[in-house]
Amino acid sequence: MKPRKNPPGNKNMIGAKVVALRKARKIKQKDFLAKLQTVGLDISPTSLSRLEGQYRLVQDYEIVAIAKALDISVEELLGKKRNN
Repeated sequence: MKPRKNPPGNKNMIGAKVVALRKARKIKQKDFLAKLQTVGLDISPTSLSRLEGQYRLVQDYEIVAIAKALDISVEELLGKKRNN
């Protein structure tokens, strides 16, 4: 994947976290797309790239599917601490 030329956008607050979690788990973008499809979210590579770059808005059902694909809670994806 080419490095991003432009600074991140401001259309969502989860894009940077999705990238960080995906990379920490060593999941390639195309593999993550496949994982998203298995949880019911059909998204194009361009849309995922724009989401990760914070250049597009994220729908509520996408947040749920992304959290499920990353095996984390929606709260964690949104940056909220989880009380155990």
